[in-house]
Amino acid sequence: MRSALLLLLFLSTGCVNSESTPDDVAPWLNPRWVAQESGTDALIIGMHAVDDQVVWASGQRGTFVRTTNGGSTWTAGVVPGADSLEFRDVHGITADMAYLLSAGTGDASRIYKTVDAGTTWTLQYMNEEPDGFFDCMSFWDADRGIAMSDAVDGEFILISTADGGATWTRIDPAVVPDAFPGEGSFASSGTCLITMPGGHVWFGTGASGVETRIISSADYGQSWQASGTPLASDTPSSGTYSLAFWDHDHGLALGGDYARRDTLLPSVAFTEDGGKTWQLTASFPLKGSVYGSSTVPGMPTPTVVAVAPTGSAYSYDGGHTWAPLDTLNYWTVAFAGADVGWAGGPNGRIARFSAE
Repeated sequence: MRSALLLLLFLSTGCVNSESTPDDVAPWLNPRWVAQESGTDALIIGMHAVDDQVVWASGQRGTFVRTTNGGSTWTAGVVPGADSLEFRDVHGITADMAYLLSAGTGDASRIYKTVDAGTTWTLQYMNEEPDGFFDCMSFWDADRGIAMSDAVDGEFILISTADGGATWTRIDPAVVPDAFPGEGSFASSGTCLITMPGGHVWFGTGASGVETRIISSADYGQSWQASGTPLASDTPSSGTYSLAFWDHDHGLALGGDYARRDTLLPSVAFTEDGGKTWQLTASFPLKGSVYGSSTVPGMPTPTVVAVAPTGSAYSYDGGHTWAPLDTLNYWTVAFAGADVGWAGGPNGRIARFSAE
C-alpha cells in the first residue's frame, strides 16, 4: 500500500505449490541459505520459481533477474524506460515468459510482459486512477491472471486477464466486499495475493484499524467473500503481508507490523476451511513483520518458509510451530521442491536453500 512503500524502503537501508508429498522425503538436516551472485545491487522484492532450474526475481530501479540453471548463474537487467519503478511482484511462466508488476501511486503501477527472456518488454497495463496503488498479482496459467490495488473511494481495484495480458479488465466492484477506511495491502513480496488451480484466489489486507481480512474467490473473481483474522490491524503498518496455501482448504496468513521491528507479535494465522475462519498459531520467532512466504512442495508434512527483514524461519507442521533459519534480511522467498528454494533481499541478495 502507498503508506507502506516508502517506510518499507527506509526500513530495508507468489510461490510454487504442489499437492504431492512423497513419503520418502526426510525432514531437513541442516537447513540454511547459501549465497549466490545475482548480478545486481538492487533490492530484490519479488520472486517466482517456475521449476528447479528457472527462477525470476524483481526489485528496485526497474530491475529483474533470472536464472535457468538453478542459480549457478543469474542474469540481471533493467526494463527500458522503467528504471524509476519498483517491481514488487514477478510471475514467471517459462524460461522466456514472465510478467512484472510495479507498485506506486497512479501511473507508477504497471504490468509488463516478456516472451523473449527479458530481451524486450511490453507495457500491458498502466494504472490511470490517480489514487490507485497496485500491490500484488498472480496467474492461474499463462493466460489467466489477476492483480489488485489498494482501495479507492472505498472500493478495491481488481483487474483480470484471460488472454495473457493483452487486455486487462476491472472486476465489477459490486461483487467485491467494500473496503474499510484506510484498508489496503502490503507490497512487500508480491504474496499478498495468491492463486491456486480451479479459480481460487485470496488477498490479505490490513491498516484499517478495524480488522485484518482475507478476501477470497473460488470462481476466478466472479464472486467474493471476506473473513476477519486475529492478526493485528491497529496501525497503518500492521496487517497481512503474505499468504501461503497448500491446497484449497489449508493455508496461512502471515504479517505483523513493520514499524515494530523489535517486537514479537502474533504474526501467523491458519485456516482449514479455505479462508472462511482463521486462528492464531503458536509463538513465532521473527520480530516485526513477515514480508514473504512460500509453501514447500514435496515434503511429507505441510512445510512453509517465511522471511522478514529480521530473519527467516520454517515450519514442518502447517505453521503451528516454528524454528529459525537465520537472521539475515530477506524480503521474498520461493520454493520449487523439497530442498529447492531461493530467497532475495537488500543489495541484490539472493541465496539458495540447502537442506544439509
